[in-house]
Amino acid sequence: MAVSAIQKVEQVASLRDRIGESLSAAIVSGELAPGTLVSVPTLAAQFAVSATPVREAMLDLEQRGFVASVRNKGFRVTEVSEQDLKDIIELRQLLEAPAMRSLAGRFPLETIPQWRALAREIVVHADEANLTGFIERDRDFHLGLLALYGNDRLVEMVRELRSQTRMVNLARMTKSHELPESAREHLEMLDLIEAGDGEALEALTIRHLEHVVGWWSGSPSEG
Repeated sequence: MAVSAIQKVEQVASLRDRIGESLSAAIVSGELAPGTLVSVPTLAAQFAVSATPVREAMLDLEQRGFVASVRNKGFRVTEVSEQDLKDIIELRQLLEAPAMRSLAGRFPLETIPQWRALAREIVVHADEANLTGFIERDRDFHLGLLALYGNDRLVEMVRELRSQTRMVNLARMTKSHELPESAREHLEMLDLIEAGDGEALEALTIRHLEHVVGWWSGSPSEG
């Protein structure tokens, strides 16, 4: 059974940020599908918090293009076209794949155990259909590797591209082999990094990102 991204959150330093992260994960995964109308009071009840941090989080998401306000009703989840998604993935491939190829030859190998632990977390989340955990740890993995490349602007560009991505049928893919297989590719990436095989890592990164288009359409990607 899939784990919902919208549930009670603990009081922390910034509820606004935590709620925003949970909602963006729900939108990216398709749990909150394009066109869905959500209200601040309803979400506040689901998160078990006051309306204020929820409203602030929704306004943040509106600025990022995830939702649009609907007068006297709440916020509606915006749509991203298949072509928009393909364009986003193409940009990510152009940015991330060459960086990974370069990183393979100068990776701090003493850190491999901690990266493998993170990759195994991604696998566990995929196997348990925990979409929020999967997306958040997948983000930590990819942005973390890019950070080691040493270009902060690159990291921020990819972070923004990830925030614009929608995988509206990701929840459906939990019933197939596609999500667990994609999760295990993170371990394969680390094998290639450890072997110093930048060419193979570049190719795997390209294939790995192509999964997102398959998740958007609700069918496994090719390649």
